[in-house]
Amino acid sequence: MSDTLTLDVIGQRVEVNGEYATVRFSGVVPPVAGLWLGVEWDNPERGKHDGSHEGIVYFKCRHPTGGSFIRPNKVNFGVDFLTAVKNRYALEDGPDDHGKEQIITIGKKPVETIGFDSVIKQQSHLNNLQEISLRNCAVSCAGEKGGIARTCPNITRVDVSKNLLSSWDEVIRIADQLKNLVVLDLSENKLQFPSGSPVLTGTFSTLKVLVLNQTGITWAEVLQCAPGWPVLEELYLDYNNIFISERPSNVLQTLKLLDLSSNPLIDENQLFLIAYLPRLEQLILSDTGISSIHFPDAGIGCKTSMFPSLQYLVVNDNRISQWSFINELNKLQSLRALSCVRNPLTEGSKEAQTTRQLIIAKIGQLKTLNKCEILPEERRGAELDYRKAFGNEWKKAGGHQDPEKNRPNEEFLAAHPRYQLLCHKYGAPEDGELKVQQPFMLKNQLLTLKIKYPNQLEQKVLEKQLPGSMTIQKVKAFLSRLLKVPVSELLLSYESPKMPGREIELGNDLQSLQFYSVENGDCLLVRW
Repeated sequence: MSDTLTLDVIGQRVEVNGEYATVRFSGVVPPVAGLWLGVEWDNPERGKHDGSHEGIVYFKCRHPTGGSFIRPNKVNFGVDFLTAVKNRYALEDGPDDHGKEQIITIGKKPVETIGFDSVIKQQSHLNNLQEISLRNCAVSCAGEKGGIARTCPNITRVDVSKNLLSSWDEVIRIADQLKNLVVLDLSENKLQFPSGSPVLTGTFSTLKVLVLNQTGITWAEVLQCAPGWPVLEELYLDYNNIFISERPSNVLQTLKLLDLSSNPLIDENQLFLIAYLPRLEQLILSDTGISSIHFPDAGIGCKTSMFPSLQYLVVNDNRISQWSFINELNKLQSLRALSCVRNPLTEGSKEAQTTRQLIIAKIGQLKTLNKCEILPEERRGAELDYRKAFGNEWKKAGGHQDPEKNRPNEEFLAAHPRYQLLCHKYGAPEDGELKVQQPFMLKNQLLTLKIKYPNQLEQKVLEKQLPGSMTIQKVKAFLSRLLKVPVSELLLSYESPKMPGREIELGNDLQSLQFYSVENGDCLLVRW
C-alpha cells in the first residue's frame, strides 16, 4: 500500500495479521514523520488507545482500547471480487499437463483428475460457475465495472462471508452483475447501510436467501433495504443486537424463514410487530433471552390470528421456565414442529421423557418435537398420562365425570387449557385411575393383562401380571420362552376396552408398557 493515501480510505475495512479493523483516520501523527492509519479493531483487546495521542483526538473508538496507529504498508486492503474468484477457481494448464492424472483444488476440496483437456479445462471456465465460496478471501470491492458479468455471469449462490466489504453500495455493485443470484451470504462483514430512501434497481430481483449475520445491521436498515428484495424467502439476522422497532408494512411479505438468533434485545412485544407476515413458516429465536409469550387476541382453547402460517418454531437456549409459554403455543394455528432444548423448563428436575410427554399433551397439533417425530401411539400415551396425572387437581377445581356437573374453575383451565378436550377425547378420568399409587410396592406396579394369539386360535388365552416398566424387548423375551418362538418372529400390539375396535402397535422394543399407556385389563395381541 502506497504512503500517498487519501481520505477515501476512511471507513474501509482492513486486515492486519489475521485481525480485522475499520480505518478511522489517515494522516500525520507528530512527532513521528510519515503517514499513519488510525484503525478501530473488531477485537478491542487488540488495540492500545481510544484514538488519542498525546492529548490530541485523531479518531474515536467505542472502546477505550479499540484503536491503533499503523503504517499503511502493514495493512491489507483486500482484493476485488473477480480477483478473488480467479485466485480460488481459475485453473491454468501447462504444456505438459494434457491427458495426465492430476490433483487439483476446486474450492477447498482436492480432486483427482484424468484427462485434463476433457474434464478440468471445461470446469476451469469461470462462466460455468454457479456456486462459489469466497469466505475469508479479503474481498473488498466489486472491481472493474462489468468484469464480473463478463467473466462469471451464471453464478446463483455466493458466500462472501468474513471479508473486507464495508458498504451495502459495494454489495449492490457486485450483485448487480449477477442476474441469476438466488443465495447471498454476507456474514461477518461490517457493512454501512444506506440511510436514505432505497433506489429500486432490480439488483436483487431473484434473491431468495440472504444471510446478514454479524453485519451490524439494524431493524430500521432491514426495512430500508427490504423493498429491494421482492422475492426474498429466507433472512438470517443473527448477532446484530436487533431491536424490532416497527411493523414491516408492504415489505418482507414473501418471507418464509426469519432467523433472529443471538439478538438478546428481542422480547414478545417485538414479536407481535412481525406476527402478521403472511407467509412466515419458520421463526428461529434461539439465544434471545425470551421467557414469555402471550397472544392477547385468543382465549383458552382458541387459536390466535398471529403468525398464521408459522409451522416451525425454534426457542432453544432461552429463559423459558413456565408451562404457560407452552400453553400459549397451542394457540398457533399452523404450528407443527417445535425445538425448545436448553431452557430451565426442559433442563429442570423432571426427566427429559416426562417433559417431552407434557409438551406433546399441551400442544395438540405438534408433529415433531426437538427434531424427533411424534408418532400416534406416543401422542396417545402422552395425552392419557396427562389426563390421569392432573385428574385429582381437575376434580378439586370442579371437574366431574358427569358432563352436566363438569365445571372446572378458570385457574385450572388457564393452567391446563387442553384438559377438557382430552376428557372429551378419551373420557373423563374415573376415580379408580386417580388413586394415589405407592410406587415402591410391587403390587402397584404390576399390570394384569390378557394375552391372545389372533393367528393361532388354538392357543389358550392367558392372563399374566407384568411390570408396567417392562420394556417391549423383555416382554418379547418372556413370550419367546413361553411359546418356544424366536424373539425375531414376534410382533406385539394391544387393545383396550376403553377404545374398542382399535389396535395399538408396540413397535419400539426399547420403550416400556407404561410408555404405550398399557393398563390393567388390556389385552396383548401376539403374532408370529
